[in-house]
Amino acid sequence: MDSILVRGNGALNGVIPIAGAKNACLTLMPATLLTEEPLTLTNAPRLSDIATMTQLLRSLGAEVAALQDGQVLALSSHKITNHTADYDIVRKMRASILVLGPMLARDGHAVVSLPGGCAIGARPVDLHLKALEAMGADLDLRDGYVHARAPGGRLKGAVVDFPIVSVGATENALLAATLAKGTTEIRNAAREPEIVDLAQCLRRMGAQIEGEGTSTITIQGVDRLNGATHRVVADRIELGTYMLAPAICGGEVECLGGRLDLVGAFAERLDAAGVSVTETPTGLKVARRNGRISAVNVTTEPFPGFPTDLQAQMMALLCTASGVSVLEEKIFENRFMHAPELARMGARIDVHGGTATVTGVETLRGARVMATDLRASVSLILAGLAAEGETVVSRVYHLDRGYEKVEEKLRACGAQIERIKG
Repeated sequence: MDSILVRGNGALNGVIPIAGAKNACLTLMPATLLTEEPLTLTNAPRLSDIATMTQLLRSLGAEVAALQDGQVLALSSHKITNHTADYDIVRKMRASILVLGPMLARDGHAVVSLPGGCAIGARPVDLHLKALEAMGADLDLRDGYVHARAPGGRLKGAVVDFPIVSVGATENALLAATLAKGTTEIRNAAREPEIVDLAQCLRRMGAQIEGEGTSTITIQGVDRLNGATHRVVADRIELGTYMLAPAICGGEVECLGGRLDLVGAFAERLDAAGVSVTETPTGLKVARRNGRISAVNVTTEPFPGFPTDLQAQMMALLCTASGVSVLEEKIFENRFMHAPELARMGARIDVHGGTATVTGVETLRGARVMATDLRASVSLILAGLAAEGETVVSRVYHLDRGYEKVEEKLRACGAQIERIKG
């Protein structure tokens, strides 16, 4: 099993290109199931999760080709030949549940295994299922699979009122509603940039959608969708991660393709901690203003609030801040599993339920640590960049699900980092 070796060696300086968003691309790819015509996605990230979604779509009868070194995905679902998304594929990734809405909307039936993914607490799919039930679907859960059928072969427009904000459920409902008969109104919808990106792609395919980016999305169902070409939005989580590299190590890094509107709440916390974020014609330039980082408090919230997917990385920064920081995790329970690993490097972290109190130390020390999930893995790499000596991060298969060429991108800015093949 591969591991990552990091040697702390001071400031980072240079340019880091930001890839297309994993979470957007994984949502866009199932849209191919809604149409017989080709769908082309550009600026696609080259990640293991994309390979998993490719495998899943091919198992359903879709054709998927990776072009231009994997940065262009050419998808075609002329006919769905298999309506069962098998456990052996779905268990690898939670986004697999997003094939349920499109198959049900297009052909009126689907069987999808309950999904897997990172072990960061319970993330049930009940809101996905309630949305589809509201649109007339008959659902039966048995043997670990969701058996879904639309009476009469077509979903119906409905009011889908989510009790809590759910990105995945909003996406599944949005995908399904495009071909439903009548008007669907999604209330308390997620507002993430990935939702906006999906709506823009679906509109290019002929969908009638209004209100994306707000808490109410209205979809007028159409009889069919056409093909389209769509550029995947920049990955705001990768962007935030690499913005933290010069913040934790010193130096100045420009994140090419970065946009402030994608990371507004995060950038505000960086500013409060003493980090300068400047817009450039090509991206965002990030540097410490002076001296040691200041402690700040962080509360994770749905977009446009502070992203839960940047909480672990932000904790790594605050481990060496001056003062005491409090991080409150309000999206997922059990998402502080990186805290004990950071403590192995000399961090002072006290976790109680959904709150972590971090007392900054002067320096971290290199150690052997273990990644527990995708975002925790990169937080340990960031900590290793700022630590004295060598840090070895094991179980980095998590890392490959969400970050492409992380060693190459950091080395280009002066980091001493390498992959050790296991």
